[in-house]
Amino acid sequence: MINTQKIWMDGKLVDHDDAKIHVLSHVIHYGSGFFEGIRSYDTPKGAAIFRLDEHIKRLFDSCKIYRTEVPFTEEEVKDGIMEVLKANNLKGSYIRPLIYRGYAQLGVNPLTCPVNVMVSAWEWGAYLGEEALKYGIKAQTSSWRRLAPNTMPTMAKASGNYLSSQLIKMEALENGYDEGIALDYQGNVSEGSGENLFAIRDGVIYTPTITASALVGITRDSIIKIAEYLGYKIVEQNIPREFLYVADEIFLTGTAAEVTPVSFIDGIKIGKGERGPVTEKIQDLYFKIVRGEFTLDENWLTFIK
Repeated sequence: MINTQKIWMDGKLVDHDDAKIHVLSHVIHYGSGFFEGIRSYDTPKGAAIFRLDEHIKRLFDSCKIYRTEVPFTEEEVKDGIMEVLKANNLKGSYIRPLIYRGYAQLGVNPLTCPVNVMVSAWEWGAYLGEEALKYGIKAQTSSWRRLAPNTMPTMAKASGNYLSSQLIKMEALENGYDEGIALDYQGNVSEGSGENLFAIRDGVIYTPTITASALVGITRDSIIKIAEYLGYKIVEQNIPREFLYVADEIFLTGTAAEVTPVSFIDGIKIGKGERGPVTEKIQDLYFKIVRGEFTLDENWLTFIK
């Protein structure tokens, strides 16, 4: 169970047990919420948040897509994150800001409801387990496809979109896998339930385009820049399902998943069935960057004052 001391709600720190909303809030009934997953890491210079600016920009972009006027500025939300981390004495943590439609009236039209903002944070380990970071996970191709682009906007990190992710994840777990990989509406590879995907063949790194109904991942962008720094060629294109089976290496990326290798898909061994050399190089540099041991871009870490 998540348990923190303080949560930031609409500009004020409140006790964990007092952070409540009304059961008739719009977000509960219609999924009208927009959120981010952000990490802070303990570094030699103190606690630092990874790519805070980009996360908050994407949060506000998600709100804009859904015509949601946020009653706080980006800077005020960033300040709220800082307050939460300091109030809870957190260094390495998972941070969850949420902007949502609150309590007024119920109906499909959200515009009659107020917009509320919440920030919480708690200690966090490896999302798919420490062993997964080294040896990889087993995934299946999900029977559930990602949303078509003319149904719901997948560029928005909206709460309602993650009903799809829940179906993908639950199906995978019930079938004995660690994760599910979804195809897009045309049958090409999209992403995992909560991660972007990269596949390596003959030293070239491939990843689906954002037109494959994949989230514009901030960790995804970081990995592309890291791979290019390391001298690898990155190709963004449509990826057919069968390409995954013949890839030399596959890994998933995300704020929670970080860089997690995939060792089997649909029972087929990927490469040698363990973390490959390219994945390991990218993973090593990624962790050095987020832990403040190497600087690729000085703006990527925001230190908690």
